[in-house]
Amino acid sequence: MNLPEILSNPGLRQQEFPVTRGRIFLGHAGVCPLPQRVAQAMGDCAAAGTLGDQEEFVMHRIDDTRQAGAKLLHCQPDEIAIVGPTSLALSLVAAGLRFRKGDNILIYHDDYPSNVYPWMALAEKGVKVRLLNTRGLGIIRAIDVMGQVDEDTKLVALASNHFISGYRLEHDVIGKYLRERGILFCVDGIQTVGAFPTSVEHVDFLAADSHKWMLGPCGAGLLYVRKDLQDKLNPPLYGWHNVSNPNFVAQETIEYRAGAAKFEAGTHNLVGLVGLLAAMELALEIGVENIARELLRKREWLVPALKARGYAVLNGEPKTENASGITSFFLPGQELSGLHQKLAAAGVVTSLRTDRKGQKYIRLSPHFYNTDEELQRVLELV
Repeated sequence: MNLPEILSNPGLRQQEFPVTRGRIFLGHAGVCPLPQRVAQAMGDCAAAGTLGDQEEFVMHRIDDTRQAGAKLLHCQPDEIAIVGPTSLALSLVAAGLRFRKGDNILIYHDDYPSNVYPWMALAEKGVKVRLLNTRGLGIIRAIDVMGQVDEDTKLVALASNHFISGYRLEHDVIGKYLRERGILFCVDGIQTVGAFPTSVEHVDFLAADSHKWMLGPCGAGLLYVRKDLQDKLNPPLYGWHNVSNPNFVAQETIEYRAGAAKFEAGTHNLVGLVGLLAAMELALEIGVENIARELLRKREWLVPALKARGYAVLNGEPKTENASGITSFFLPGQELSGLHQKLAAAGVVTSLRTDRKGQKYIRLSPHFYNTDEELQRVLELV
């Protein structure tokens, strides 16, 4: 199955993406609907689990999941941990690193809270938490980061793509600069993995749940930890799976398992794991580069069309290297809840988001399987 087939064959599209039978779903930056093959994989796993030990039907897929995650992120399988929610994965990194009093970290206060609170909590340990200054909501330029780190900065934590503005981070440029200076780089990748190529070549840690652009289930995700940093990151979680226990006999000392399994404390979310695997296999089958081109094509069409109707658009250049699959539009100072409800009543799923100053935005986040006809219908409604 390829992208042209999906967009040109209504029957195939509705079969593979059942949500299209009754709704126009443009909320993939929130929580996605499951493709048929993902739901089928999870259902088959649950059904097999009624016939005996649940693990015996799934354990062989753990390595497959690491392999697929490694393909998506361009890394090695033993650098991929199957952790679950992005919040948990980022918290494992924040709590597992060792900082000294006087060290500072740089974060963006208007990132999604999952990538703010784990770092803010480090202030209790004497770490200075510095807030990145930007020119606009979610507009994080490489030059901004480069100019705001110093000799005491030990880590920078940013999102690969801002959840409201849709501004896509130049994470390779930033990461290369930071590594040359011995500064760790942690990325919340949930808004790009599965939608845009997201290499971890210049990243130290990356977390991404599957329930957005990967088109997978909630609570099933990936944590990337660069191999030569795994010994330096000790998770504050201990269990039978990540600590050595031959024959399930607890030892006198705590010795973590090798590789990314070190960050998986207990039994896997097996149903979620097979759903995650099916979702990643779908993205790899379509081709992430193909998905990215299609998302940018849609946005290049949406931005001027919304502006022509009198709306302002965040990150509003239709064609920019920092564009993503997110298009958020607004009317300065005006309330958009009514329009959001109108769209919902017409079967159009969007997201209503609010910034720190109270300005509301309607966020459109179509995926590769959404058609131009669906987007045209949305424009008619707004």
